[in-house]
Amino acid sequence: METLLYVGGILFMLIGLGLSIGLHEVGHLLPAKLFGVRVGQYMIGFGPRLWSKRIGETEYGFKLLPLGGFISMSGMYPASKTAGPAKGMFRALVQDARTANDETIADGEEHRVFYRLPVWKRIVVMLGGPVMNLILATVIFTVLVSGIGVQQGTTTIASVSECVLPAGSTATECAADDPESPAAQAGIRPGDVLVSIDGGPVSTFAEATAIVQASPGKDLDVVVDRDGETKKLTVTPIAAERSITDASGRPVVDDKGVQVVKTVGYVGMGAQMGFVQQPLTAGPQMTVDSAARVASLIVNLPVKLWDVGVSLVTGGERDPDGPLSVVGVGRLAGEVAATDAPILNRFSVLLGLLGSLNIALFVFNMIPLLPLDGGHIIVALWDGIKRAWAKIFRRPPPTPVDATKLVPLTVVVATLLIAMGALLLVADLFNPVQLLGG
Repeated sequence: METLLYVGGILFMLIGLGLSIGLHEVGHLLPAKLFGVRVGQYMIGFGPRLWSKRIGETEYGFKLLPLGGFISMSGMYPASKTAGPAKGMFRALVQDARTANDETIADGEEHRVFYRLPVWKRIVVMLGGPVMNLILATVIFTVLVSGIGVQQGTTTIASVSECVLPAGSTATECAADDPESPAAQAGIRPGDVLVSIDGGPVSTFAEATAIVQASPGKDLDVVVDRDGETKKLTVTPIAAERSITDASGRPVVDDKGVQVVKTVGYVGMGAQMGFVQQPLTAGPQMTVDSAARVASLIVNLPVKLWDVGVSLVTGGERDPDGPLSVVGVGRLAGEVAATDAPILNRFSVLLGLLGSLNIALFVFNMIPLLPLDGGHIIVALWDGIKRAWAKIFRRPPPTPVDATKLVPLTVVVATLLIAMGALLLVADLFNPVQLLGG
């Protein structure tokens, strides 16, 4: 059964990735067709063709390697002028790119080419793919946090400590001389539902904890719902030292590596965990936060990749916040699906992974380098700047930007992307990230 669940998690992620790629290309396809550009192919995957069907002028299909997708638009670049055989490797690459581009321009359809579109339409076409992933991520995150909810402590009390154990104690039971915990002393019981603390209503256990921690030594009025009846109690938090944690839940340390602690209020009660639905604004906010994290990762990508390479050679532990290949994401999905956690918890984690994957597709494709979408947007903007400059100084309209001249740089970028993918693939196979234990 565990193996079936593991495979099911991988399939979930593969299907989700396929849909994400497919919708990304739809984001390019729809505006291209709307603006009258001739689209010859819409393909999911690369390599040998598995299946295809021509509908109108466009061939739709799937290819063997599900590592991306593409649409073939007519005349991405201006038609090349007649030229003889190119000399030199880079010139040959440029000439090959121009020849391939010329072959997309059908006779009699020269007016339906991409490069003749106004600049803003070209930008819309190229933005369509990444924006589709951004929208999909926002929908996924909204379903996740506002539909299913975020697992956190609820206002229902799950446990009440009988006593206050000394700091550093490993005891599991109270001794006769251990002081009674403030919560037990106040009469708070498991099953009570917190209604308000210190005169203010609380809707989550986190809100209650914040009030308690900010009030050591202060008498707090606590209203609880106990079996449908309202009870008014008074609790006095004692002062206790607690480690400070960051947004990821990791202990904060000072310059000497010592954990930073602070004095907070403590009463000795724990909450029932549950899914708490968040407002509809939480999904978009989660999208923004996730995009910022991915952008930070990409900015530091050379360092992160170096760390991956070092950990692969030395066998050291991988950074859980580092980059992953499709294999790594699939493996994590399989592990999550195969855990013994409640099914809703597992489904939530898988949805979160899929949403993060779409954010990665959005941010990565916005990198302003060819052959990525961001590179095509930069080419269109440069063309627009040239046209605007000529108009301001009343000069003849300039010739369209010929991005085939950038093919050598594009080849370098593509080679680096392939090398990065190969490194992450090998690392995910032989030294995978350990999020759920070894």
